[in-house]
Amino acid sequence: MQALAPLAQMMKSNPSLPTSAARRGLSIVLLAAGLAAGLGACAGPAPASDPIDPQARAVLAPSGTLRVGVYLGSPTSMVRTASGETRGLSVEIGQALARRLGVPAETVVFERVALVVDAIAAGNVDMTITNASPARAEVVDFSPPLLALELGVMVMSTSSIASVDAIDREGVRVGVTQGSTSQGALARRLVRAAIVPAASPQAAQAMLRSGAIDAYATNKAILFELGDGLPGARVLDGRWGLEHLAIAVPKGRGRSPFLAAFADAVRRDGEVEHAAQRAGLRGTAPAEAR
Repeated sequence: MQALAPLAQMMKSNPSLPTSAARRGLSIVLLAAGLAAGLGACAGPAPASDPIDPQARAVLAPSGTLRVGVYLGSPTSMVRTASGETRGLSVEIGQALARRLGVPAETVVFERVALVVDAIAAGNVDMTITNASPARAEVVDFSPPLLALELGVMVMSTSSIASVDAIDREGVRVGVTQGSTSQGALARRLVRAAIVPAASPQAAQAMLRSGAIDAYATNKAILFELGDGLPGARVLDGRWGLEHLAIAVPKGRGRSPFLAAFADAVRRDGEVEHAAQRAGLRGTAPAEAR
């Protein structure tokens, strides 16, 4: 109410001031003072930002920089938009984790996912987002799951293969990315078809175009992304499995309560969903507790 003092002084020094004008001025000041007081009472003190956990930073980004391992061509990892922007779950969730830890993020690019996992196992990068398979869990630690992806098959429009189940027959060459979980899973699943490893998703795309393979099997996020750049390609209806995506970190770091809380928060608050939408991620399914 200190704002009333100047008005009172003005009235004393200007006795000729019309009473109606004074009343209007007093009403305006009282209204402004009341609004300011009410807003201040409602808002309270400005919220402080979440404090940075130095122990979590030392565990998850021991070099002082969060090194995020990615590979090009999958919206789950890293893609480039037509405008040249970099998107992808690993890219954006990695940046979010770096902000929470109060450190810079560095993107480290590899040719394929298996090389990213190897780098995490060796401690050369700090995190990525990938399929939390039992085999990978032996060499890296995982957070709680973020989302799930359907596993599918892509063929050319001229192919006689009409369904996912129809790929397991004599003479069919099924491409897989070298070192991927799909390679191991299909080696156990397929009896008649031949499995042909490709150096990368882009290499598999070229092999499918040239006829070196009859089908390419991986998660549908990669299949739809590659199919956009391969005229005549189609992703078959149905699926042959699910991938459960989670944050992968070097062994021992997954015990950090901070990592589990972060993974739950970005899934619950919609950060994972928004990052997936920005990257054009398709073929998703609800994440299941594991």
